[in-house]
Amino acid sequence: MDVADLGLPVEVPSTALFTDQYELTMLQAALKAGTAERRSVFEVFTRRLPDGRRYGVVAGTGRVLDAVENFRFDANVLRFLRERDIVDEETLAWLARYRFSGDIWGYPEGEVYFPGSPILRVEGSFAECVLLETVILSILNHDSAIAAAASRMSSAAGERPLIEMGARRTHELAAVAAARAAYVGGFTTTSDLAAGFRYGIPTVGTSAHAFTLLHDNERDAFRAQVESLGRGTTLLVDTYDVTEAVRLAVEVAGPELGAVRIDSGDLLLVAHRVRQQLDELGATDTRIIVTSDLDEYAIASLAAAPVDAYGVGTQLVTGSGHPTASMVYKLVARAESDDPEAPLVPVAKKSTGGKTSVGGRKWAARRLDAYGAAEAEVVGTGAVPAGLTDGLLLVELVKGGAVVAREALDVARDRHAAARAGLPLSATQLSRGEPVIPTEYVHDGSGS
Repeated sequence: MDVADLGLPVEVPSTALFTDQYELTMLQAALKAGTAERRSVFEVFTRRLPDGRRYGVVAGTGRVLDAVENFRFDANVLRFLRERDIVDEETLAWLARYRFSGDIWGYPEGEVYFPGSPILRVEGSFAECVLLETVILSILNHDSAIAAAASRMSSAAGERPLIEMGARRTHELAAVAAARAAYVGGFTTTSDLAAGFRYGIPTVGTSAHAFTLLHDNERDAFRAQVESLGRGTTLLVDTYDVTEAVRLAVEVAGPELGAVRIDSGDLLLVAHRVRQQLDELGATDTRIIVTSDLDEYAIASLAAAPVDAYGVGTQLVTGSGHPTASMVYKLVARAESDDPEAPLVPVAKKSTGGKTSVGGRKWAARRLDAYGAAEAEVVGTGAVPAGLTDGLLLVELVKGGAVVAREALDVARDRHAAARAGLPLSATQLSRGEPVIPTEYVHDGSGS
């Protein structure tokens, strides 16, 4: 039952303080300079993919839309800012009225991306757009990193299902976001009930080693679990001796035993031995689930093993070695003046050290080869070449401050599966390599 069904008040927390102080001090200075209302275009992109990765995965878009809707400076937030003397009274008065009224375009959630892809485009006044930088990057960098790791793992797993079980290996709120991102990337279930409650992700779970150790012997533990959860439950068989545990499991539950879980040892060897033993005991339909610090490489190494499902925790919620997508939020165009009709001019950072950016309000399209596979990510300003109009990637997410593109999480999950399938086959190789397709730029010198 939902909290709302109980008649209890439901408070939606403000996201306004999920930001860095310099966003507010920039706002104050721009208000004083008279430039705060200049029409501006910010874009989210990454200059490079994590080392060795072939593609990125857009995840967190739905959470970004929630964050923008709830970006409100309520009385408590304003009191905090006043007490800390963060900004002056003029700025506080402006913040009290803040509502994002601009437009947001972006790659739809689940889509793949490459270096330079304009993953998100935020348009409005400088003042209203600059405040959203940190919260947008916080969500997209985290969720996209998790989804990319999940995508690699699901590719390695093939048709075998993946269970997300990393809640105990990360911050409790990050765990919920990670479960959501993992589902977009191809995982099928989660152990985290908060993720199931908030996002409707299917949840699973039965018992840990503590349950076995609680009882006087393994037989008693198995009997208690089967009597409570039924013969289709999953019994954990590596607390003591795996061979003896499998024998007891089938003896207690019968050949209808749903599954056994192996959480330690040489998983490849043990899985083969357990499968043989289960078959000899008549439990031919009993599945084998393996856990224990798996990543995409370990999953790939078990491709030939008689394994039916994988449970992944630590490596998933840490992005399998790449916990951020290194996305940035940059001003790429701004109006020539405060006139609402003033044309946009491209702007870009030109510093040395690899941190340059490309100015101008951009579109993006994916060009396909003669076989229908992606061959290039084309990013440009101005008019879109005729041959690319069918492959445009950005969709409208927010119009005039109102969200216009909410969708079910399963839609994003299915979209990712289709997007990954549309890449060259080498995209799913786990060996280190460059982005699977190049990014090409097309410029006409226009900022609009």
